[in-house]
Amino acid sequence: MEISQRIQRLKTSPVRKLNPYAEEAVKRGIKIYHLNIGQPDIETPKVFFDAISKYNEKTLKYENSRGMKPLIKKIQEYYEKKIGVHYEEDEINITSGGSEGLFFSLLAIFDEGEEILVSEPYYANYNSFYDVLDIKRNAVRTYAEQGFHLPNRDEIEKHITPKTKAYMFSNPSNPTGVVSTKQELDDIAYLAKKHDMFIISDEVYREFVYGDKKAISFATYKDVAENVIIVDSISKRFSACGARIGCVISKNKTFSTAVFRECQARLCLPTLDMVGATALYDLPDNYFEDARKEYNNRRKIMFEELTKMDGVVMQEPEGAFYVLAKLPIKNAEEFIIWMLKDFNLDGETVMFAPAEGFYATPGLGKDEVRMCYALDTKDIKRAMEILKEGLTKYRKEVEK
Repeated sequence: MEISQRIQRLKTSPVRKLNPYAEEAVKRGIKIYHLNIGQPDIETPKVFFDAISKYNEKTLKYENSRGMKPLIKKIQEYYEKKIGVHYEEDEINITSGGSEGLFFSLLAIFDEGEEILVSEPYYANYNSFYDVLDIKRNAVRTYAEQGFHLPNRDEIEKHITPKTKAYMFSNPSNPTGVVSTKQELDDIAYLAKKHDMFIISDEVYREFVYGDKKAISFATYKDVAENVIIVDSISKRFSACGARIGCVISKNKTFSTAVFRECQARLCLPTLDMVGATALYDLPDNYFEDARKEYNNRRKIMFEELTKMDGVVMQEPEGAFYVLAKLPIKNAEEFIIWMLKDFNLDGETVMFAPAEGFYATPGLGKDEVRMCYALDTKDIKRAMEILKEGLTKYRKEVEK
């Protein structure tokens, strides 16, 4: 017996593929600072757990496939207040995190062999969806030296063919931390309208933008409202990754109906997670202000420490909680494995994600890593100290 070719196309996540090396290091008594995974360490608000503890129904029944109505109403209110856009109830589908929302969106749009426009580097888990659905990637390259911002409209358009069905990206970006400019969004909107493409806008980091930057939602682009699909989630916004509650939102009724049919196929989401998620939307604005201030402080520390290291190239991240850095080495994955197997500083080491898996073009990102600053400031400083020592030793003894 054999498993399907479809599943055999799936690759191991670059964020988690080196976990066996980390597990072996822990067995040897090594402490690891995990900068490889985007897991917020800020406490999940107590209201989430309180709402679940107060749930007193006698039977835990199936919920509506589209999602719990009180939760949908809270999401409607959030978009009206924060974004200034009203969505009807049937334009919102609650999904198992943003990941299912992305997968359902692609499943609703693409047939095998059709093409998606992406800007690389991009969130590596997108590749799993593209591979299983046999979607071809047309990649527009962005560069660290240019802040990972998109090239001009004409350059982007060169990557569009008659088979290109959608443009998909995250804003703020995972893995680069870039916040798209209005001009970039204007260009994508223009091209989407011209070429009759969908825009799949992954906006789960919307609240985490720093300095004078602002994350503009594609929900505000009324001229291409029928083209726009918003994917959102409570995971990072409310530090509730394990709840697996997200949503897909679109004014395109045909698309939203298609996603609803997909939701019906998996029956419903966990009722108690939706109960807790509903309560999160009642949190005051200062919750986000405090969380943003904390992440901003961590961002500054990581960036400042990285700039002190010889040969490291990166741009200061503008949003989310990631840094994509080019290291002065040949192969980042081999370096990470070495850090886990052969190096420690007083019994401690650091782990991050090799960036090659965040690119569609083979060979790109081999000398780059993604680091997450969702650790407290003390741990970030220590992790950067270990990285600096590790880089120095690796370059002298391994890549000499």
